[in-house]
Amino acid sequence: MRRIAPFALAIFAVVTVSGTALAHPRLVSSSPAANASATKPTQITLTFSETLVAPLTGIELTMTEMPGMASHGPMPIRGITPKVDGKTVTAKLVRPLSAGTYELKWRAVAADQHRIEGSYSFTVR
Repeated sequence: MRRIAPFALAIFAVVTVSGTALAHPRLVSSSPAANASATKPTQITLTFSETLVAPLTGIELTMTEMPGMASHGPMPIRGITPKVDGKTVTAKLVRPLSAGTYELKWRAVAADQHRIEGSYSFTVR
């Protein structure tokens, strides 16, 4: 019995430590939200499950469709400087977004140094 207890404790420690080391940040909420329709947002907010490393975390915003224009290429939105505060990324926009469809790409890095990326679309009316 005495030999089993230290062995079980060692297994528990390895499983607990590796479970923590394998955790990655995940997007918990966003504003504007994925697939949502918003009215001229002036900022973008993303909240993640873990505290982020600011210099390695960021976003890119692209207008993919504009009302009244049958076809145009993607138009990147410039001048966005996200601020990272703990688990939250906030980007104040220079001006409210125009009507259209947008794709937001994000990258997040937490303490484990693994880069996680994702994207979603939303519409501005």
